Amino acid sequence: MTTPAQGIAVVQALETVLRRDRGRLMAALTHRLGSFQRAEDALQEASLSALSHWSRDGLPQSPPGWLIKVAFRKALDQLRAEGRDGEREAAVQLVNELLGQDDPAPIPDERLRLIFTCCHPALETKSRVALTLRTVCGLNAGEIARLFLDSEATMGQRLSRAKTKIAKSGIAYAVPPPEQWDDRLQAVLTTVYLIFTTGYTAAPDEARDLCSEALFLARLLDALCPEQPEIEGALALMLLTDARRAARVSTCGATVPPAEQDRRLWRREVEAEGRQRLETALRRKRAGPFQIKAAISACQMAEPAPDWPQILHLYTALLPLEPTPVVRVNHAVAMAENGLLAAALATLNALHDALEDFQPFHAARAAVLAMAGQTEGARVAYDQAIALAIQESDRRFLAERAGRL
Repeated sequence: MTTPAQGIAVVQALETVLRRDRGRLMAALTHRLGSFQRAEDALQEASLSALSHWSRDGLPQSPPGWLIKVAFRKALDQLRAEGRDGEREAAVQLVNELLGQDDPAPIPDERLRLIFTCCHPALETKSRVALTLRTVCGLNAGEIARLFLDSEATMGQRLSRAKTKIAKSGIAYAVPPPEQWDDRLQAVLTTVYLIFTTGYTAAPDEARDLCSEALFLARLLDALCPEQPEIEGALALMLLTDARRAARVSTCGATVPPAEQDRRLWRREVEAEGRQRLETALRRKRAGPFQIKAAISACQMAEPAPDWPQILHLYTALLPLEPTPVVRVNHAVAMAENGLLAAALATLNALHDALEDFQPFHAARAAVLAMAGQTEGARVAYDQAIALAIQESDRRFLAERAGRL
């Protein structure tokens, strides 16, 4: 008879295995079963079986190996129940062969395929993020829903639609070929960085630390695909930003820009790793957007103050690679910090219609107008930025800036 303490220990052991190995298990199952949904259903059934078997028989020698073998058995039952066609017959044959092995090989690490599939450009950005968090990181639909302020049912539907689109669109479960590599890698890194920024601005009591999840994904990409400077640059950018996280909000609850942060709160060991990763990437002499953004972040942390001339130079280099309105806003701010106020205001004024509902645009324009001595225009822009701000910390920061006028 299983005691309550033994039951709790088994649950904790299963949670630990799934937290550590779920991505690898899902990657192996998806590759062989040809379906996200089949893989997820099989792993869920295997996990339920583990609770009863492990409670009765104790933990197996290799819990991940036990889970994947049982998942294949569950998938085989399901494939046979679904009927016959060429795809299912091939999957049945493959699973039978795998189950016939007395001592199967270690679970191959095919998470790179999994990540590229989850982050396919055919999927909406929000769906890419949600599917990556669910499939690779193991967050459940409820956890992901809270991060996006959605209901669990809505997020469940989004995840289901994403899996269906992958199946019906014939999206290959594969690492992209060389001719598609750069564009597809940027889609992956953009998804991972969006996970990071979502965590960076999340409430301090959020149960899951998305910054840590994003750093885990970036390190995983770096390990699975070494010597790729853009992966190294993205990891450097996240490390440098994460090093400042404790100083991001003041004791009064207001956002603090890097130039004004209490540097004693920066985690110097994380900063040092970020700088080392950036230097390694730049030495490969294949500069890309994430490397340039990481270099900008490093310049924001220069001693004793941000290196604005170098930041302007870097934004000028970034613009041809990412000619987006957001990059143009940041370029304009860098121009203003270097005394080029007329050019900065001209750039911002030209972006007004495109970014009318974008809070950081109004905040940037307010700051530049204030620097130019246009107090009334700055006050109006601050009011617009405050009205659009989502985070209370941003509202407090903007109100304080407006108060200085």
